[in-house]
Amino acid sequence: MNYADQRGPMHEPQQQSEAEDGRVCGPQLGSASAPQRSAPWGERLAPALRLDARITTFALLACLFVVFSSPISSLAGDRATAPPPGPSDPIYSLEAVLNFALTRNPTVASAEGTIDQNRGQQVAAYTYLNPSVSANSGVGRMRDLGLFDPAVRERVTEFNLSVGQPIEWPSKRAARQRASEAGVAAASAGLAETQLNLVADVKVAFYDLLLAQRALILAQQNLATVEDVDKAVRTRVRLGESPQFEAIRSGVEVLKANQSLTRAANRVRVNRVMLDTLTAGSLGPTYAIDGQLHRVGPGFGIDILTERALTQHPTIVRLRKSVEQADHSLEFERQARVPNITIGGSYWREIGREAFTGGLTFPTPVWDRRQGEIISAFGSKRKGEAEFLRARNELIRNVSQHFQDAKTTADMIEVYEKGLLKQADEALRIAKFSFQQGASSLIEVLDAQRVQRQILLDYAQAQFDLSMSLALLERAVGGAL
Repeated sequence: MNYADQRGPMHEPQQQSEAEDGRVCGPQLGSASAPQRSAPWGERLAPALRLDARITTFALLACLFVVFSSPISSLAGDRATAPPPGPSDPIYSLEAVLNFALTRNPTVASAEGTIDQNRGQQVAAYTYLNPSVSANSGVGRMRDLGLFDPAVRERVTEFNLSVGQPIEWPSKRAARQRASEAGVAAASAGLAETQLNLVADVKVAFYDLLLAQRALILAQQNLATVEDVDKAVRTRVRLGESPQFEAIRSGVEVLKANQSLTRAANRVRVNRVMLDTLTAGSLGPTYAIDGQLHRVGPGFGIDILTERALTQHPTIVRLRKSVEQADHSLEFERQARVPNITIGGSYWREIGREAFTGGLTFPTPVWDRRQGEIISAFGSKRKGEAEFLRARNELIRNVSQHFQDAKTTADMIEVYEKGLLKQADEALRIAKFSFQQGASSLIEVLDAQRVQRQILLDYAQAQFDLSMSLALLERAVGGAL
């Protein structure tokens, strides 16, 4: 009795094909025993092959679905990265970008134009009223004595000349001058406020671009790591140490990493355009920035920062001067009830008469006593006072909010730097080493890599949040910390 008859219903041992292509086949049977075992072996081998074919087919379909549903290329090696700055592309620091923004942004020019308008009103407030000159001339005819006395001319040229100088009420003039001075001061504070807001916007956009560049670098590193794992997995599958499904899964991870890289590159492009817009196109379409995100919180207490904001903030100064201007405008309208007087003199030369005259002219405030203008000026003053109180309370709230945000984020960054970053790197290193030694699976490596990348992204996001909170805190305080 041969060996095949002794085994009875036991399954034949499986072995890998000599081509090492992952196929499974039965043992090499001799020519004598092949006819006897051909039918039972075929019956047992066909279901296993069909099951393995179904699994492979479904996995390939799932892979193709992910490939064609994603916006990236279907090739794992076809990366879509942001165009790196060339050797001729300029590199700007934060100070250079701020200089471009403060000198070329149109909002600054608009604020400077407002100052010029108020200075013009100030010049007009100090200008005296213009005098008036009236002259009349004509031919006069003698109607009485000239008819009986031939020595008298019947036709003579007559003329008169009048000069008048309006004089403004001194209290009204002084109120208009003080209102114009307050307007210039408010416009100057408005320019400082515009520059402060622009600096904060530029810093936030600059830090946002730094975060996008950091995320792009992490995405590139993640893709390189996933591709290394994919190569190792495919090698193990080719050697028969891992199933075919792990190769498909690693290929899908490569495609996902490519997709993340594409999103990071697009974000870099968008943030470049946003920062370039704040500088009125001074940076150009392709450039790079050089800077660091903040890692340390504010060094002053909240009480000092709040007091500084309430006394030196450009918004407080502007609104305080606006209230002062409205108060002087109200006083001007009250003093305007006293009319201007006009002192004048005239010279008359007529037939048989020559005269010098002088006079005083003033309108009588009988019907119009400027009640409407006084009510309107009083309403403007109340509106300015309410706006001042609203801005004051908002500054107190913003200083407290951004100070607490910066302090909390700084504590979070300290936690990352003291433990989480090192732990994530060590976990990924151990997982990759174990996978290379065959002690861990692909899923464990991908999970460790995903956790490490997420911690790095969260750390970069925390630095960005701290930088943005400090920039907004500077805006709330009214200047650099």
